[in-house]
Amino acid sequence: MPTTSTIARILQDARIIAIVGLSDKPERASHQVADYLIANGYRVVPVNPALAGQEVLGQRAFSTLTEAAAAVAPARIDIVDCFRKSDDIVPIAEEAVAIKAGCLWLQLDVVNEDAAGIARAGGLEVVMDHCTKIEHRKLAVAA
Repeated sequence: MPTTSTIARILQDARIIAIVGLSDKPERASHQVADYLIANGYRVVPVNPALAGQEVLGQRAFSTLTEAAAAVAPARIDIVDCFRKSDDIVPIAEEAVAIKAGCLWLQLDVVNEDAAGIARAGGLEVVMDHCTKIEHRKLAVAA
């Protein structure tokens, strides 16, 4: 697992975060985290096939990471933040490698060692079982 300083560096260096599984329901954790990240200066790109083409938190949603990456090009997606079940992560990791994302980030209680191995082999950093919002708040307190 990455150290606290590695997590801090990933969040400080990141500008564009694709949130896989972003919900349009305000009571869902993915929606709350995305709202927080936007309020803290990140560009959030929703990835949710059920919401593709719609706006979530003022951002156009995409069906796949590949479509999201094309929409932000020539910039790249720095973090692929996954709000999906652990069993659903391997294809997301493969797609994150294919689009040359910077980091595969699995939210709290999301752990998939196979996906982590795929991402690391593809040159991505990996964070598992951590929340981007909680970790970012720790940075703000430490600053």
